[in-house]
Amino acid sequence: MINLRARRQLNVLPLVAAMLLVGSPAATLSALTVGKGVAIRCVPPEGAMIIAPAYGRSAVAADSTLSALHAGGQTFTDFVAAAKARREGWLKLADSAQVEADLVARARAVGGGWRLLVVAVDACGDSMNTVPYVARLAAQAGIDLRIVLPAVGRAVQESHRSLDGRTATPTYILLDARGDERGCIVEQPKALREWASKERARVPLDSVHVGIRAFYAKDQGVSIAREAVEMLEAAAAGRTHCDRGRSTTGS
Repeated sequence: MINLRARRQLNVLPLVAAMLLVGSPAATLSALTVGKGVAIRCVPPEGAMIIAPAYGRSAVAADSTLSALHAGGQTFTDFVAAAKARREGWLKLADSAQVEADLVARARAVGGGWRLLVVAVDACGDSMNTVPYVARLAAQAGIDLRIVLPAVGRAVQESHRSLDGRTATPTYILLDARGDERGCIVEQPKALREWASKERARVPLDSVHVGIRAFYAKDQGVSIAREAVEMLEAAAAGRTHCDRGRSTTGS
């Protein structure tokens, strides 16, 4: 009986935190009915080969590697057309995703030959809930966005880990006209990734996913679009917006 009560208390914690993240309890409870019980598959499976990450100014040893990955990537339209996992969700968001006009205007104002390289996979809930909005922003702001699968973009993931040290999708890399890396966003928008990275150490993963789904249902892509614009503006000003962690097993 004691164990059951303790377990229930643990499961309540993410719900309370989710309410603080996304707003009212009604919004949170409404969000929980969407996608309930669906795993958010955004990390490599157990037993997957891990490559030691490299750190420094550039995420990948040669800038030309990033340009080559981008050039060989899929357009968002082609990626969605090929999606099998979560297909209904991808198609719905590809059609309905909208970005605030002021964010599009800010992105356009930066100018320059910016490109976005995205490592994503159709089975990942974080990818499905953020990539359509970033793709819409890129299309409206004249930014060339291309998507590669983790099998191709593994080195990028390894050197751009989540705050708690995991490789994860989606991983966004901002490239300038020369192909140099100028910024990154790993896995989730800032408020969500900071909350989730702490919660994973405290409560069961299924409970963390409850809070993640509630955030996305309430946020509707606003946070990821805003952060993408902030990353772009920082790069144009000579700064680097790239909030990432280190491997929990590496040095």
